[in-house]
Amino acid sequence: MSRGTCVPSLLVVEPGWRMVECGPAVRRNRGSGWEEKTMREAWELLIAGPEDADRSVLLLPGGANAARSFDLVMADPALAGVRLVATTLPGMAGAPLTEDVSVPGLARVASELATAHRCDVVVGFSHGATVAVEMVLSGSFRGPVVLLGLSLTTEDEAAFFRLTVRLSQNVGRWPLGVLLGLLPLMVRSAKIPQPHKRELIEDLKQNKAGDAVRVCAMYLDYIGADRDYAAELASSGSPAWVVHTEKGGDGGLTDAERASLEAADNVTLVTVPGSVFLLPDEAPQQTAAVVAAALSALP
Repeated sequence: MSRGTCVPSLLVVEPGWRMVECGPAVRRNRGSGWEEKTMREAWELLIAGPEDADRSVLLLPGGANAARSFDLVMADPALAGVRLVATTLPGMAGAPLTEDVSVPGLARVASELATAHRCDVVVGFSHGATVAVEMVLSGSFRGPVVLLGLSLTTEDEAAFFRLTVRLSQNVGRWPLGVLLGLLPLMVRSAKIPQPHKRELIEDLKQNKAGDAVRVCAMYLDYIGADRDYAAELASSGSPAWVVHTEKGGDGGLTDAERASLEAADNVTLVTVPGSVFLLPDEAPQQTAAVVAAALSALP
């Protein structure tokens, strides 16, 4: 694997689940005593399902989220018996940065993970969906992809988010830091069951604004490039399920992008009813159903 890939030990979490725990444990003097803490590395993994499963799926979370943001999807009965491998992208949820956090750089390592774990399908949410698109367009992954809350161009992405990231590049990390601080408050009011909601909030609080500025700026550079990603995805031949919510949410499509994708035989557009921002967390059953559909399309 390329530089920055984690080659970790495994920590058993519960029957059928195992979590990669990267890095050595260190001890810190907290004044009143010693505290032991594990040093995190990039591309930590959360794995569920039998090792000898016939099918495997790689799950790439959205910006600011960790691997366990897919917990509810991974536990859905529709994916019983499937090997599910979720990873935390570098710079997200407190995971350390790697040397190359551009979308192509992330796609290269994600493709290596997909190969190493024999993944037949890749699922990405938001930022992770963009990484999955690049995996297909670069030819490093040729299987089906499920793209949740995907933004293919600058116009698709929320203007407030774009402004905050670009402002942070010019005046310092604090504008994006403020936005990251608001995310846990948003999640508290979302219809997400416990303990998943509590864990999601814990992960969001681990984000480091400085790291997030670098990763998010690279992401905006990628979707802002002078390319027609919708047309490229449509002509790639790779089966793709593109999932958005009925009333806004994370990501979106322009009318031209939607027309290109609707006309493609290899692309299926899926609309989740209502207004949902965190698709894997707020609509896990619908998400799992689409993943199951992608798996069923395999030969």
